[in-house]
Amino acid sequence: MERLTKFRSGILVLIVCLVLGFYSVRLYRLQVVETAGDKDNVTTYTSLTRVKASRGDILDLSGNVMVSNRASYDLVFNHIVLQCSDTPNQDLLELAKLCRSLGVEYIEHFPVTMERPFTYTLDSYSSMWREYFQTFLTQRAALDSDVTAPLLVSRLRSFYGIPKDWTDEDARLVIGLRYELSLRAELTNLPTYVFLEDAADDVRMQILELNTPGLRVEASTVREYNTSCAAHILGNLGAMTEEQWEYYKELGYSMDAEVGQSGFEAAFEEYLHGTDGWRVDEFLSDGTIVSSTYLTEPKSGNNVEVTIDMSLQMLVEESLAAQMQYLSDPERNLRDGGQDAQGAAAVVMDVKTGQVLACASYPTFDLAHFSEKYQQIIESPNQPLFNRALLGTYPPGSVYKVSVAVAALEAGVINPDTLVKDEGVFNKYDGFSPACMLYNDVGATHGSINVKEALMVSCNYFFYTMGDMLTLEQIDSTAKAFGLGEPTGVELYEEIGHRSNPETKELLYTGDDSQWYQGDQVLTAIGQSENKFTPMQMCVYTAALANKGTRMRATFLNRVVSADYRSLLVENLPKVEYKLEISDLTYQTYLEGMQMVVYDYSGTLGGTVMEQYNKIRVAAKTGTADHSGAGSANGALICFAPVDDPEIAIALYGERIAHGPNLAPVAKDILDFYFNKEEEGDVPIYENRVG
Repeated sequence: MERLTKFRSGILVLIVCLVLGFYSVRLYRLQVVETAGDKDNVTTYTSLTRVKASRGDILDLSGNVMVSNRASYDLVFNHIVLQCSDTPNQDLLELAKLCRSLGVEYIEHFPVTMERPFTYTLDSYSSMWREYFQTFLTQRAALDSDVTAPLLVSRLRSFYGIPKDWTDEDARLVIGLRYELSLRAELTNLPTYVFLEDAADDVRMQILELNTPGLRVEASTVREYNTSCAAHILGNLGAMTEEQWEYYKELGYSMDAEVGQSGFEAAFEEYLHGTDGWRVDEFLSDGTIVSSTYLTEPKSGNNVEVTIDMSLQMLVEESLAAQMQYLSDPERNLRDGGQDAQGAAAVVMDVKTGQVLACASYPTFDLAHFSEKYQQIIESPNQPLFNRALLGTYPPGSVYKVSVAVAALEAGVINPDTLVKDEGVFNKYDGFSPACMLYNDVGATHGSINVKEALMVSCNYFFYTMGDMLTLEQIDSTAKAFGLGEPTGVELYEEIGHRSNPETKELLYTGDDSQWYQGDQVLTAIGQSENKFTPMQMCVYTAALANKGTRMRATFLNRVVSADYRSLLVENLPKVEYKLEISDLTYQTYLEGMQMVVYDYSGTLGGTVMEQYNKIRVAAKTGTADHSGAGSANGALICFAPVDDPEIAIALYGERIAHGPNLAPVAKDILDFYFNKEEEGDVPIYENRVG
């Protein structure tokens, strides 16, 4: 009996389940399948959303994260949900006006000005956006491509049903938003409309309170700068130019993707850029998500470890700024000249590998506040955006003389003991009588001196003589071998400058001014005439001097690792770019002369802070260079250390600083920091360190 009761109970439960199932299926068919597209909250729709991939991090040589990503939130539109609204125009107008009242600029590509008289702004957009506009005109709005902007706004008011009593400006606000949504409705394969990127919390909350149909929040990321230094080399991201779009679209980039526009961000774009994912959302007419399915998952970009030592970079920037501010302050700088000092640059390089450890330009700026302070930055004196280390080409002055000394010694024109008598004025040629700086200053000469002494005191007369005795080919080929006027190998864009020779003069001048004279060759030997090089090239030259003629390729790239930091993808090994054969005698000769610059009181660095630098032995050369403008002369200082086994090379250059030795405090700060850190193992632990 009990068994029969259980059986009957089971039958009853089964019947109930079958009935419930039948009505569930029937209800589903009534609510979803058989709605025939009615605007209610039960019809389901699908949309395709691009999911942005995170960009890779940029790290320094020790693993400190210099540039990373932070979580952000975008406001995106689902055009279908808005179309289901009874008052789409009013909803969009309230949204646009709120953004304006908050001072928020949202994304919109309708190529017509915001206010009357309406005119086209097509020149501000890429060819692809212009094509989309033409497609919209002919296929969606059924208008000729030559329709005027005022007529277009008038026609679209009617097309979108915008009330006649609205102002033209209000109508234009709504038309711009509806244009974006129309493009995505049926005309293009554009992904979901991103209305506002990286919306601040307070802005996002106020906008969401409007409950604008179809507007929702999507998680994303934006670039975050974890250091205030290295602005000129870290670089920035930006929307693609038309030329960039033609290139990147072949690599699968979306049209609205941001790409590196300068610095490391541009140089290492191929490593840093991730691959966006695609997600299909199924949703109801009120925007409720029913399901989400990834067609492809987003793939984060790889991480790039550069050769920059962030702690050294910070020290270089601070020291360079302090010295330039001192020189330009007439109340503190009581010397003869330099009060009109403008900009400067510093490059520090690993002699053995060519890795650039620091690369600074003064004045600088903070990338973290670049957008909001852009106007202030571009209006600042002395061009803070100009990367003097890579883009500034300057006459090297007397730092060039070491190259001429090598050429003369290797050619056998002189030996280490050959004496040249300084006559004060080099008057071998009629109408051409350049003088030694000492003679110009006090009417004295250096007497009879050899090449080491000439380097020590930077005697122009000695090197006028070398320039006259050598062939131009001997001077030029040696400078070329040292990398002057040649690409350095760095991954960032750089100016190449030019060596002083007939070809350069023909390129720069016309008529009689383009003729090459022996006087040009004489002036070339002291680093003047048409010699112009970047501070980066001067550092490569300095490292090659330290390496006894072996010139390494300069590089900012150490290695590339995967997004999860588990796999090494690229290891950038040192590369010899050129090897100039230099005899031991020549090497020892210029090595001694460059040390005398520092440690002999008669040397150009004698009496400066460098003279007392005895921690390690330093070889250096200073330069003072004339330029085409008014004011104080430019100044240069190059050095490498330790002399017995060189590790780092330093090149410093200052605009209108009067004399190269004025950069001695910066050189000493760099040497102190580098060798103290090396001895003490003083590696700062940063908050954003990746170990």
